[in-house]
Amino acid sequence: MSTGLKKSPSNGHEKSSTSKEQQEKINEVRRLIGPLPDRLSIYCSDASVARHLTARNWNVKKATKMLKETLKWRSEYKPEEIRWEHIAHEAETGKIYRANYTDKHGRTVLIMRPSCQNSKSTKGQIKYLVYCMENAVLNLPPDQEQMVWLIDFHGFNLSNISVKLTRETAHVLQDHYPERLGLAILYNPPKFFEPFYTVVKPFLEPKTCNKVKFVYSNDPNAKKIMEDVFDMDKLESAFGGNDTVGFNINKYAERMREDDKKIPSFWTRDSHPSRALQPILTNELPSALINLQSDSDASDKERAENSPSLAHINLESDSDASDKEKAENSPSDGVNSGGGGGGPADNNVLDSDESRNGAVGTH
Repeated sequence: MSTGLKKSPSNGHEKSSTSKEQQEKINEVRRLIGPLPDRLSIYCSDASVARHLTARNWNVKKATKMLKETLKWRSEYKPEEIRWEHIAHEAETGKIYRANYTDKHGRTVLIMRPSCQNSKSTKGQIKYLVYCMENAVLNLPPDQEQMVWLIDFHGFNLSNISVKLTRETAHVLQDHYPERLGLAILYNPPKFFEPFYTVVKPFLEPKTCNKVKFVYSNDPNAKKIMEDVFDMDKLESAFGGNDTVGFNINKYAERMREDDKKIPSFWTRDSHPSRALQPILTNELPSALINLQSDSDASDKERAENSPSLAHINLESDSDASDKEKAENSPSDGVNSGGGGGGPADNNVLDSDESRNGAVGTH
């Protein structure tokens, strides 16, 4: 089900043009969530709610549960408060960075080089990944919600494989950044990567896998695949492009510090006063008030009547909320670094499911 969303900056201020049925479901999710502190209220725009609904096939109950979990995570992890100086040491080798260009469809491009891993701290690596995701969203143009991942496997070896890190990455990105991936290109993955992908695939949503494409430079079709998506004069030579400049940590640090200055205004209501957003509460959300309770049997009426405070934002602990089931059923469409659903032979980057929100083939 497509949403036909049109939006302003991607903190959640998007302006939507949904169908009547979809708008009713968006409003119902909002009603179930109830009033929120200012920052979380800004996050819960129509388009943000629609992304969660899309990730759950427009099932209101499941989307509400997913959004509640994301709101709890954001209130505790505070991803919008991470700054360059907090994660600069993780960035030194260029293992993940935002390109200084978008693809032909206006999508932010994140470049990843797993062989450049310079840290053994899963916590530190995830924090840097979250910073990169927030920065990519910060830099999305007004008419775009999704991003592209370019993963360079040059120099990749068995020591770079971590099932634990991949599982944690999939959990954060699929559960808390739904519908942000437009396309992921795995460029020249080695043969031994395929059995690793088989291991991690159960963690991933099938829709996500369909957006992940294997591309090999020795494939006659590789150049056309890249040309269809990127301006080859801007694309790095490592991916068959014409740009030979490469990653420079000092210049990149300057860019990130400048981006960090934009974050406070990005998360204020005054920056987009015309947007109709969630009702707000004056206090920041105390994480202690977002309780994990087994309230799946509570009626919608009870949820509405008991929402004057934030105690109503309860994360249901029914059977589909267990970590095991999240891993087995990979509940949402997020971003991942695994292989494509069709395997190495599947090099079609013009996926029909990417027609939503300005993805490939819509502009």
